[in-house]
Amino acid sequence: MTKLPLHLLLQPPAGGAASPLRSLLAPARRLTAMSAAAKTAPVSGEYPSPVSPPYPAASKDVELRRAMTASARSAVFASADVVFEDEWLAVVNKPAGVYCDALLTALPRSAASGDSAIKPNLHLANRLDRDTSGLMIITKCNKVAGKLVKAFTEHEVKKTYLALCIGCTPTWEKIKICSGHGRSKHGAWRVYAMPDVGRSLPGGSVVRDMSTQFEVLGVNGKGQFRELYSFYSDDIESITVQEKAADQTCNDDVKDSVILVRAYPQSGRTHQIRLHCQYLGFPIRGDVKYGGVIEWNGLECDGHALHAESLSFVHPVTGLHVTFQSPIPSWAKDFISAMD
Repeated sequence: MTKLPLHLLLQPPAGGAASPLRSLLAPARRLTAMSAAAKTAPVSGEYPSPVSPPYPAASKDVELRRAMTASARSAVFASADVVFEDEWLAVVNKPAGVYCDALLTALPRSAASGDSAIKPNLHLANRLDRDTSGLMIITKCNKVAGKLVKAFTEHEVKKTYLALCIGCTPTWEKIKICSGHGRSKHGAWRVYAMPDVGRSLPGGSVVRDMSTQFEVLGVNGKGQFRELYSFYSDDIESITVQEKAADQTCNDDVKDSVILVRAYPQSGRTHQIRLHCQYLGFPIRGDVKYGGVIEWNGLECDGHALHAESLSFVHPVTGLHVTFQSPIPSWAKDFISAMD
C-alpha cells in the first residue's frame, strides 16, 4: 500500500470525496492529527512588526557597487596586519572594504606557527561586516577554535567599537538600549520591541534580545576622547524598546550633527550597533542600509564608519586575561584631532 505524507492526507480530494485519512483514523485520532497540522500552518498577521524602517531603495545599488569593489580588493589582499600572535591564535586588524575570509590566506607565516612544513588549521573565531574595520581573531587549531567560538557565543568576550554618526545630538552622555532583533519577512535585519522577544518570525527564526551601551565622545568637534575603561555597568540610563522610534524633531542646526560614539555591545547580533544607532536617531555615516548618509562634505562615502576597537577575553590555552586594541582609523583620527 502506498503511504502518503500527513499533509497530503489532510487535504480534501477534489469533488468533495472523503479524505483517505478520515476513512482510516478513528474520530479522536483524526482530530489530533488535524490539530497538529493546524499548529504548523502560517496564520495571517501572526508575526510581530519591526520598529525600525526597511532598507531604503537607494541602498541596493550602493551596496552592489561596494560589494563588487570589496570582492576585487579581497582577491588581491596579501598581507594581514597582525596585532598579536602566538602558537595558538593571531589577532589581526581587518581593513574596511575587505571580506573576512581574505584574512585566512593573508595571514603571514611566522615562527609562532611552529613547523613551517605544517600548514595551520586556520579558523575565524569572529566576523566583521564587509565595511567594518578592526580586530578579528584567527585560531590555528580546532580545539582553540571551539573554545573561542563558545566564548563569543556566550558573550564572554568584551568588545568595543568606535562609530562616526550623523544625526540628532544625543541628550545623554551614556546610555544602554535593549531591544529585540530579527529578520523581517523580506529578509532584512530589523529592530523589534522587547515584548516580542521569543516570538516567531518568517522563515522559522525568532526575535532575540540585544543590548548595547553607548557613550558620546564628541559632537561637532567638541568633547574629549577618552581611553578605554570598564564601562559595562547597570548604573546608567536605560532605554527598553517598546515601539517604533519617534520621528526626530531636533532643530535644523543639530539634526546633522557629527557624533563620535563608543559602543559596548553586550550581545552579538548581526548589525547590532548599526541598528541601534539608527533607532537612536544618529545612523552611522555611510551606512546606507540603516539610514546613514550616502554623501558627506561633497564626497560619496565608500563604506560605513564603524571600527572594532578592542577585544578582551581569557586566553583559551594559557588562561590569562588579555586585552587587545587596534590602531584608530583615519576618520576617527580626523575627528579627534579637530576636537576642542
